Amino acid sequence: MTFDPVFKVRFRPGILPPMETRAAGSRVAGASLAARTPPHLFFMVSAVFHYLGPAFAVLLFVHIAPLGVAWLRIASAAAVFALWRSPWRYWRTLDASVRRTVIWLGIVLAAMNASFYLAIDRLPLSTVGAIEFLGPIALAAAGMRTRRNFLALALGTAGVYLLTEVRIAGEALGFAFAFANCALFVLYVVLGHRMARAGGATGIDRLGASMLIALLAALPLGIRDAMPAFASPVLLAAAAGVGICSSVIPYVCDQLAMARLPRATFALLLSLLPATATLIGVLVLRQVPSIVELLGVGFVIVGVGIHREAR
Repeated sequence: MTFDPVFKVRFRPGILPPMETRAAGSRVAGASLAARTPPHLFFMVSAVFHYLGPAFAVLLFVHIAPLGVAWLRIASAAAVFALWRSPWRYWRTLDASVRRTVIWLGIVLAAMNASFYLAIDRLPLSTVGAIEFLGPIALAAAGMRTRRNFLALALGTAGVYLLTEVRIAGEALGFAFAFANCALFVLYVVLGHRMARAGGATGIDRLGASMLIALLAALPLGIRDAMPAFASPVLLAAAAGVGICSSVIPYVCDQLAMARLPRATFALLLSLLPATATLIGVLVLRQVPSIVELLGVGFVIVGVGIHREAR
């Protein structure tokens, strides 16, 4: 007889423990690794993939309309969560209040992805990223209690203003979609924090359920435009890659970061997003920023650097 030190379950040599025990073991190991990883690292991973996936999506717009790419992004992410987390098992255990949060987050994810893709189809990625930040900065303002943090917020706001002002002469409809995405992103942060309170792993399970709801909510918006992808395995694989880069990796990292960071801290760290959007726009889409735009990115980075969490 041998002894499993993690679950205190005895089993005979040569015979694997039950599938449930092995699955539980992997979850405990994953939770332990997540607990040891600094939450700011999870945020940095999220910040990169938050715009890396959409940058790849822009390249797909030549073959698939933006709403079709948005639906394929949600569908591929929902498939990953379904296979990985089986979120319907947790739905039965949730109370009515949590279920409402999960449903609303699913609706917000569907609308947010649709408006975001319609915006980046018309505006540079850096501009949409800057506008997306204007809403979360209000959340950061609600948590500001020191002069140092007020200065950080002022610098972040100035940087975003410069980034936005340079492109304000762009297409009006694109800006309308960008500001709609901004408002929906605020709701995503608020609802995401509400779900993350129960802990990183539980938050991910609820996120998986929300993604399945988003799949249904976005179906009437994008299924027709997504049809060309089903005739091309290459396009379908590319769209699946966009979904994993855009909705699985960053959203999971968000949940793990939100579970351990104060909401105001997370919201101010979001000021990095215009900077990452600009950098990825240059590297992937060849959208080279002007000197004024680079100055705005610099203000944003300094604002994040001098911010300090309340003790």
